[in-house]
Amino acid sequence: MKDYIEERALEIANYIIEEKATVRKTANVFGVSKSTVHKDVTERLPKINPLISEQVKSVLEKNKAERHIRGGKATKIKYSTATVK
Repeated sequence: MKDYIEERALEIANYIIEEKATVRKTANVFGVSKSTVHKDVTERLPKINPLISEQVKSVLEKNKAERHIRGGKATKIKYSTATVK
């Protein structure tokens, strides 16, 4: 694995842990695709640093469990602003 990929995977992992960020938000911040973020944290990171990988995994599992709530809020905001116009 190339050095810059390892560095990116660790930077992404630290960002997700510190910010409790989603894969989508992290991809936007780092300027990479969601697929790249997902591959970095699920396939590459466990080989680089298993402890950080477990921390990232717990954040991503929490985000996944809450995503239906965020989606509901977004839909509510979308339709409440659509009726105001």
